[in-house]
Amino acid sequence: MRNCKYIVVLAAAFLCVVSRSSGQVASQQHTQQELLPVLLAGAVPPPVTDTVRREFRVGEIVIQGNKKTKDFIIKRELPFAEGDSIRLDELVEKFKVGRQQLINTRLFNDVVISLRSFRGYVVDVQIDVKERWYIFPIPYFKPVDRNLQTWADQGYSLGRLDLGAKFTYYNTTGRNDRLRLWLITGYSRAIQASYDQPFAFSDKSLKHGYGINFNYNAQKEINPLTVNNKQFFLRADSLPHANKFLEEVNNASLSYSYRPHLRTRHTVRLSFTNVRIDSAVWHVNPTYLSTNQKLKTFYPELSYTVTYINTDYAPYPLRGRMGELTVSRLGFGGDVGVWSLAAKGTQSWDLHKKFSYTLQANGNIKLPFDQPYTQQRLFGYSDLYLRGMEKYVIDGVAALLLRNTLRREMANFSIGLPVRSQSHDRIPFRIYAKTYSDIGYAYNKSYPQNSLVNRMLYSAGAGVDVVTLYDVVMRFEYSFNMTGQSGFFFHFRNDF
Repeated sequence: MRNCKYIVVLAAAFLCVVSRSSGQVASQQHTQQELLPVLLAGAVPPPVTDTVRREFRVGEIVIQGNKKTKDFIIKRELPFAEGDSIRLDELVEKFKVGRQQLINTRLFNDVVISLRSFRGYVVDVQIDVKERWYIFPIPYFKPVDRNLQTWADQGYSLGRLDLGAKFTYYNTTGRNDRLRLWLITGYSRAIQASYDQPFAFSDKSLKHGYGINFNYNAQKEINPLTVNNKQFFLRADSLPHANKFLEEVNNASLSYSYRPHLRTRHTVRLSFTNVRIDSAVWHVNPTYLSTNQKLKTFYPELSYTVTYINTDYAPYPLRGRMGELTVSRLGFGGDVGVWSLAAKGTQSWDLHKKFSYTLQANGNIKLPFDQPYTQQRLFGYSDLYLRGMEKYVIDGVAALLLRNTLRREMANFSIGLPVRSQSHDRIPFRIYAKTYSDIGYAYNKSYPQNSLVNRMLYSAGAGVDVVTLYDVVMRFEYSFNMTGQSGFFFHFRNDF
């Protein structure tokens, strides 16, 4: 009987390690073989009856590999703490959750959580991490157009490029904070300085944070109208009496965040924006900036956002759910007055034999419905669009978008690098074949002449996704839409 007890104890201990896998790619549902740890010498549990159900106290949590990240920042992401009493079978799931949380901080290439040793009924835990590079001083080279497809419509003109430098310092003080400095010139001009600190220095509970941002943008070319479902552009150099820049925007914002639990964060942001446009823009669209037909405006914005992330890998989720809800008030009367509600939710299911399915829903509404042109940009801007309709923009004050994606993992491998590095010795790749369909609707009261507003929109297609280092997702897609058009599209990031 004693031998049987030891077998039960060792079997339970073998299940209490989260297997090693790449932190850059979504971790899939592990097989039993992948979850088997290598027990350290001396990590032998005590011979007790029903060890799996016996509560053990978490002793020391030892963290290795974090040269920059503070220990308490890593421990903040764990669903257990030193001194907690937990059954071994429960600790299995908590190891999985802890690894998932640490991967989604985007601070690490790899995370392994395992049992370190037993001391009677006390278990010590070990966490091994491989940190990413955190400093990115890189040159900036990007077309001013919304995507590569619209740049192609402009003949891949080199004159439509923005040039400059971006300096981003992630994990600046080891507290998952971020410092960003951008200096961009060329076809447009931008200067940005921001600092985000999710864990305020004076907050020992690690629940409160803040952010500050200053931004200046100047555009030589702007889009004052939508014509035939495409952007109509004005260029300063084609107008004899126009200023050098047709639009200039100054913005400053301050935010406060509160994270009471592992997966939920609340953020309140207050910003002030000053916008000036050239009279040439006003002549094309008097309500471009304001329903009062003005050339400049100043307005505050107050917003509240709540986010929830419970997924295996946020940049490319294969199981779990994410959600975000934002309520904002832009302006308090005068030139601008907008109530806005935006919501986004993603649910992913890990199916049988390397298949996964993702359903995403986006909703947006602005009140009142009479809004200036700049407050009516919906589909085709940022990450709100139907796949297969990248060449079009659809304006309005209310929108709904549903996305369906079925994937199958086709390959999962790593390429070794000829460098000696504990954290960057290989490049992981996961390749997925997929099929998808999207459906959407945009309501537009002010510009009903564009044929894609106030009607049902839908598209479908198939493609290949390549997921690799530093959350890079390369998407190769061939899509069809309800107009009968089809084409190949390439994207350099995921939009879930």
